Amino acid sequence: MRHKLLDFTNTEVKYDDARRKFSGYASVFGGVDSYGDTIIPGAYKSTLENRKRPVQLRWNHYGDIIGKWTEIREDEKGLWVEGELTPGHSKAEDVYALLKHGAVSGLSIGYRPVKSADNEHGGDDLYEIELIEISVVESPADIDAQVASVKSVIEKAETLKEIEALLRDVGGFSRGDATTLVSRVKTLTHGDRVVEEQKNEDYSNLVNLINASTTKLRGL
Repeated sequence: MRHKLLDFTNTEVKYDDARRKFSGYASVFGGVDSYGDTIIPGAYKSTLENRKRPVQLRWNHYGDIIGKWTEIREDEKGLWVEGELTPGHSKAEDVYALLKHGAVSGLSIGYRPVKSADNEHGGDDLYEIELIEISVVESPADIDAQVASVKSVIEKAETLKEIEALLRDVGGFSRGDATTLVSRVKTLTHGDRVVEEQKNEDYSNLVNLINASTTKLRGL
């Protein structure tokens, strides 16, 4: 899962104190982020139309579910959201206080790219996104909490591509550095496999030689 942070200066966030509601943009189209990625208008159309599960409202992606999104829609500017923090939820109350005080930085989507293409900025133009969750996030994140989150995500990563995304989104690696590191791991893994295969071949040859020698001795 990858993440995109949008600072509150671009979200147009509004608040309803009585019901702990807030609204704004969780994502905007056309910009170039720190990874060189650009979200193209229409990227959320499919994921919003064909949803079987609700998009979760979380704290810092891997923290508590702190409420629910009551409306998520794509318009000409980006992804507009309206959310309600859960009344009586201690973390939700804390988050709302942080929001109103301006102590946290913004909203961030958790997603997987479905259709994308390399662009001139060294990143991807994202034409279709599978939306997983949208979080209220702090920035910069506390490094200790970030390490705990990384450990949790590493355990769930099943492919080298997911590891590469993890290095970019959580580890702070550039796209080029993440790709280079994963390629190096693949090369080393291949080398280990070749060595192991050679050991197995040598062992097999030794067994065959012993068997041949034993057979010859029996014939004497």
